[in-house]
Amino acid sequence: MSVFEIGMLFCFGFAWPLNIYKSIKSKSTEGKSVWFLYVIFIGYIFGIIHKLLNDFDLVIILYIINATMVLIDMLLFYRNKNFNVNRTKVI
Repeated sequence: MSVFEIGMLFCFGFAWPLNIYKSIKSKSTEGKSVWFLYVIFIGYIFGIIHKLLNDFDLVIILYIINATMVLIDMLLFYRNKNFNVNRTKVI
């Protein structure tokens, strides 16, 4: 278990709830890149797989929590994209 790995995951973990909150409130995809979210999500999946196969410890919980928050943000991106399409049709 690395203190630096835990620190990185905590820092990222504090950022995602703020990003999710912004996505919920803005109902917009402006300034968001779904491809960026996919890359980050895949990175967390690789981290989880590494923990399962090579270095299992409780840090895996932080990987799972962060991956879940990124997944939520990805789903919000598609929800907000749908809002944007519907707003364009109304106008």
